[in-house]
Amino acid sequence: MTARLKAAVRKQRRPLKVLVNEALRSGLDGVDRPGPARRPFRTKGFNLGPSLVGSLDNVEEVLSRVEGEDHR
Repeated sequence: MTARLKAAVRKQRRPLKVLVNEALRSGLDGVDRPGPARRPFRTKGFNLGPSLVGSLDNVEEVLSRVEGEDHR
């Protein structure tokens, strides 16, 4: 039992089962209702310029360029 539940049982002097059932019902009521409509989050892209290490498709090649041939 969590500390919040223990405190609620002591404070309200009601059985744990009753408190848990009420909490579940109120939580499910909130799930059933749709939330407010939100605008989609958008970010602005920008050009980073050409890659300094060439193609990033070959990891072995990138590591050898950045860390040298002894990258292992």
